[in-house]
Amino acid sequence: MTTVLPDTEVGPLLRGWREQRRISQLELALRADSSARHISFIETGRSRPSEDMILRLAEQLDVPVRERNALLVVAGYAPRYAQTPLDDPAMASLRESLDRLLTAYEPYPALVVDGTYGVVASNRGIALLLEGVPEKLLTPPVNAMRLTLHPEGLAPRMVNLPEWRADLLAQMDRQIALVRSPELRELYDEVAGYPVPARADRSDRTDRVGGTDRALGTGGTERERPAAFALPMLLEHGGRVLSFVSSIATFNTPMDVTVAELAIETFLPADRETAAYLHAHVPS
Repeated sequence: MTTVLPDTEVGPLLRGWREQRRISQLELALRADSSARHISFIETGRSRPSEDMILRLAEQLDVPVRERNALLVVAGYAPRYAQTPLDDPAMASLRESLDRLLTAYEPYPALVVDGTYGVVASNRGIALLLEGVPEKLLTPPVNAMRLTLHPEGLAPRMVNLPEWRADLLAQMDRQIALVRSPELRELYDEVAGYPVPARADRSDRTDRVGGTDRALGTGGTERERPAAFALPMLLEHGGRVLSFVSSIATFNTPMDVTVAELAIETFLPADRETAAYLHAHVPS
């Protein structure tokens, strides 16, 4: 569904995107092969931009595909980008490719989410991490943010929950500033309001492996430190603390709103113990 703001003209909307990107009229004009005077006329409503000009400006301002449609509609043009449901037959090859990608990444966890963090697909690595999560959180439509931050979801198992929670909420906040989505704002308000589970001090917790006590924290003498190049997700599972760093990938130059809003998140083991545990517990 295309977002359209009532009683709004395209000029002020484009100005809002330009100011959000902190780009001057002159700089935008140079990028879009126009003039600062013409950009000024468009933003103040003295000039009606062509369909091509709107798309050129949106491209230079990195406006999301859904919002490009909204700009066109407000200006009196037809939407340029389709929004094809993932279950449409035309999306069959995309779904198959995503499934192959997720399967190839096993035993490491990976999933695909849409623009409001709804889980579109996931692999068996994710299923392993979700063992024990209440069925009510796993009943479709499943939402990745709810699964992670809900006090009955993964949150109680997350050793570094305050850091990871702050990072996820900041990520959502940035996305809300980028896309005008009431659904995303509602989700943010919901998950930000979840109580944070109290956690006991785990500095002296140990992990019994082969009769040897091993420290569960990041500084244990018999366990390598998690990666320092990115914030790890430290998650308890099966009496151990698994350590992951995540990576998010999106499609380059998407021509469909649905595809533009898909994100593939993969979780890479941050130490050898986590990798070995996944290889031992995710069916091949």
